[in-house]
Amino acid sequence: MTDTVLRLIGVTQQYGSGAIAVSALSGVDLEVLKGELVAVMGPSGSGKSTLLSIAGGLAIPTSGEVVVEGSHLSDLSPAQLARLRRRSLGFVFQDFNLIPTLTALENVTLPLELDGFRARAARRAGKDALASVSLDGKADSYPDDLSGGQQQRVAIARAVVGGRRLILADEPTGALDSVTGEMVLKMLRARVDAGAAGILVTHEARHAAFADRIVFLRDGRIVDESRRPSADSLLAAR
Repeated sequence: MTDTVLRLIGVTQQYGSGAIAVSALSGVDLEVLKGELVAVMGPSGSGKSTLLSIAGGLAIPTSGEVVVEGSHLSDLSPAQLARLRRRSLGFVFQDFNLIPTLTALENVTLPLELDGFRARAARRAGKDALASVSLDGKADSYPDDLSGGQQQRVAIARAVVGGRRLILADEPTGALDSVTGEMVLKMLRARVDAGAAGILVTHEARHAAFADRIVFLRDGRIVDESRRPSADSLLAAR
């Protein structure tokens, strides 16, 4: 069984046509494995957020293939694609995207309930997810009663609840102070180490240091890539 969770094959995204056509992505190839966190960096307008949207099935590429856990997204109906997003994909955004009228637990369990989970099973899974980000005591709190870091941890719990295997994070620390942001990144890193795959879009090199691999985008193309040294290679270098 392959450990590849996400594969982008020759992905291109073009807006407009003719002389006014703009290429947000041009022939991007990317593979993300189970247990791997990939940071995507690049200047504004380089295609980072477009790549993330296409990887999560939120946008359809002009050409190329997106494969998530063996499923070619282009082969899926809208209903099948929505089901895949609910079951396999977790999104973490800079602005948290929590529903203010729902408690932390209700925000986390909402995707499960939309997917047909029984209420008791959804609550049990939601409480486990909150406990995994050290928020088991905040299940009944509303977003406005939580700090920014706590809200982002709720968003991470929502992203991983139900055993989702691909976490897509778009500047998740942008609205947080440096200490809280580092705590959130450690939570994200822990979820990947537990068996998920992750993509982290960031413009901060110190945040990218949490990743196993850094991919650099410019003008919609991958122009460079670096990998974090493994423990074995560091020991061998001594």
